[in-house]
Amino acid sequence: MSKPSIPQGTRDFGADVVRKRNYIINTIKNVFELYGFEPLETPAMENLDTLMGKYGEEGDKLIFKILNNGLNDPKNMDKARRAFENVLQGKNDKNLTERALKYDLTIPFARYVAMNHGQLTFPFKRYQVQPVWRADRPQKGRYREFYQCDADVVGSTSLLNEVELANIYATVFQKLKVDVDIKINSRKILSALAELCGGTDKLTDITIAIDKLDKIGIEKVKEELLQRGLNEIQVTIIGQYLDIDGDNTEKINKIKELLGRTITGVKGIEELEYILHHLPPANIIQQLSIDFTLARGLNYYTGIIFEVKAKNVQMGSIGGGGRYDDLTGLFGVPNIPGVGISFGVDRMYDVLEELKLFPQEVHSGTQVLFFNLGQAESKKAFSLMQQLRDKGIRCELYHEQSKFDKQFKYAERKHIAYAVMIGSRELESNTCIIKKLGTGEQSTVALSDLTGYSF
Repeated sequence: MSKPSIPQGTRDFGADVVRKRNYIINTIKNVFELYGFEPLETPAMENLDTLMGKYGEEGDKLIFKILNNGLNDPKNMDKARRAFENVLQGKNDKNLTERALKYDLTIPFARYVAMNHGQLTFPFKRYQVQPVWRADRPQKGRYREFYQCDADVVGSTSLLNEVELANIYATVFQKLKVDVDIKINSRKILSALAELCGGTDKLTDITIAIDKLDKIGIEKVKEELLQRGLNEIQVTIIGQYLDIDGDNTEKINKIKELLGRTITGVKGIEELEYILHHLPPANIIQQLSIDFTLARGLNYYTGIIFEVKAKNVQMGSIGGGGRYDDLTGLFGVPNIPGVGISFGVDRMYDVLEELKLFPQEVHSGTQVLFFNLGQAESKKAFSLMQQLRDKGIRCELYHEQSKFDKQFKYAERKHIAYAVMIGSRELESNTCIIKKLGTGEQSTVALSDLTGYSF
């Protein structure tokens, strides 16, 4: 028998990890609820045509396709062989696969809105916390199965939604005590750059190349742009664009000089200025910065785009999103504007772990262990344990009568803070011994007072 294993890029999560992940997810959910977002869940798989063509050429390559059921049926073997031949030629074939695991939460959400728009109240604000799958190369902070936490607003063009989403980012990371940079740009700025370089048909080529800037550097980006058909003059203009620096005000002034003569550029600049002028004068102003190198190479973004990175740790983005004013139009329901953001839970976990930011109470499960010291004693302990559980105190009774040492070691391994011991003497006197395992401090407490004890 082969050694058991799991697929590359996936992970098992033990109790300690699950508690830490829940701490992150619950923090995010609570902030979403504060801002009026409602929960939603969609299936793990979608029809293949729902997903394909929505993420750009790079994203489409990472979609996990699912083989149809019944391919081992003799009746379907000829179809399957022909389908495999088509796939080897780079074609999709419905005889082989019609479904895929979802790549993100945004496109399935757009599909949901398109299917249910007649019953929804707009603006519709939803949040979603579910796993997604990408056929990516596994590495630190990048997995093939991972969770996303999304918040989206559809049915509104107001930039106040972008302001609120920026505040949601700031609020969540403040609660988690993670110092972050919240970066914003506008796809209209990038569209104006494409216009300046010969036409909007070059937008995809430009954004895909710029999106790789952090990974391959400016010179490689220029090389890729030349390979994608741009000329030297156009690449020089893009180089000037990527060289823009300074504080937010300085960047706005410099981008006005470069793109302020185009209608699209003016609209993009106005969006950025709106966000900056409507944020509350709090810590978020210090966290948020304009970054014209931010491209987010997904075809559906049309306006403001976001990206969040943690300071003081080597990690990719831990959040991102943007406006997609006609995403539901991809499904035959046009003119429903939307904007959303996403949190990368797995990367956030790695950041909090590396910076040691998980609070101590996150690590604890069971608070109280009742020792098993005999049949009559354990029966009494079980009754008292149920009373504590009714009070919301997490406790358990050791499963069998054993030596003290074995029960103490069990409590130690599970990081249990308190032990309650009821022996024959305590049973006669209606008392128990409570021991604080971290310090060794112990006291004798009447059984009638146990539910009032401060564990």
